[in-house]
Amino acid sequence: MDILRIATAGSVDDGKSTLIGRLLYETNSITKDKIEALESASKRKGLDFLDLSLLTDGLIAEREQGITIDVANIYFSTPTRKYIIADTPGHVEYTRNMVTGASNAKVSLILVDARQGVVEQTARHLSIAAMLRIPKVIICVNKMDLVQYQESTFNAIKDSLSELVAQTTFEGQEISFLPISSLYGQNITQKASEMPWFNGNTLLGELEAFEYASTLAHAPARFPVQFVVRPMTEAYHDFRGYAGKISSGTFKVGDAIRVLPTGQESTIATIEKFESKLDQAIAGDSVTITLSTDVDISRGNTLVLASEENAPALKDFSAQVCWLDHTALSPGKTYLLQHGINTTKAKISQITERLDVATQTSTQGVDTLKLNEIGTIALRTAQPISADQYAANPANGAFILIDEFSNSTVGVGFVK
Repeated sequence: MDILRIATAGSVDDGKSTLIGRLLYETNSITKDKIEALESASKRKGLDFLDLSLLTDGLIAEREQGITIDVANIYFSTPTRKYIIADTPGHVEYTRNMVTGASNAKVSLILVDARQGVVEQTARHLSIAAMLRIPKVIICVNKMDLVQYQESTFNAIKDSLSELVAQTTFEGQEISFLPISSLYGQNITQKASEMPWFNGNTLLGELEAFEYASTLAHAPARFPVQFVVRPMTEAYHDFRGYAGKISSGTFKVGDAIRVLPTGQESTIATIEKFESKLDQAIAGDSVTITLSTDVDISRGNTLVLASEENAPALKDFSAQVCWLDHTALSPGKTYLLQHGINTTKAKISQITERLDVATQTSTQGVDTLKLNEIGTIALRTAQPISADQYAANPANGAFILIDEFSNSTVGVGFVK
């Protein structure tokens, strides 16, 4: 059974936590004692309904403020597939948490309050979903109960988003619109009795029907070495293997490989997974690879196919970044760049543009990028990194920037 990773997004009070709670409730993913606890908590708050948002607001500060601060992973399953939902914060101050929570998602649920319509956070979350190359976005127009389930309100919001959607989406990204009421379970797992004018699928129906083909198996082959296996025992005295997780592409026994950054070449002798020997391994497989000849390979090196003419080795390149630090990014500053398990110094040469997420317009030649701003930078690294363009190979195209003095992550970047 496959696993579909989902991330929620939306402004504060758009109802993300209630939506997740409703999904869990209607898929019978909540135990009886938890339901009883919810009923008691809802009565103590003076509510005449079950406050399903309490299921996910785990931190005391979250409950007090009625907002989500931290990223929480929530699990549920249906007979079709398993789901992991990253419940991410909606407040602009927690964009950092939203980006990290959504980084592995295949579906983004962007909530819009039917009363408020499109706000800046809607544009921000659409931009981030595009930046992270999330293949499907479902825009859930929530709280339809508070606008009398009016079709005209839903259509007005859908129309107002059409231009923004056209500006932010990338080729192949699916966008759909869905009118819902999380509070009353309209169009969550059952068709909305209050909105007979909507002919589309329910939210769960959309999720169950979504099929995504991982492009990583067909991307350029990349195998970052995480550990050199040398048992040094009687049985495996001369064994030397290279363990790690194939980030993209396919490796087969007999393939000629090249080691980055040294450029040495050899041939794959065996591919082992636990106690089994494989003929080939694909993206996502954790394996140990042995080679036909002894070459100098250490942790942090990357194996690629020798047949590839343009193996990645970047020192001067541009990247799209989301800035996550209160201290603004400015040209000339030096940071630590971490790509996979490798870290090297990187100097920011230039900020080439800053994106206004509300209007999707870019400003050229800016001096700074402030907290939560998105822009494009040019940078130079002390050592070459074996990174691909993020759009072509998301598994090998992202990195983080670290303040070398505070050791804080200050930015997340995507190679252009």
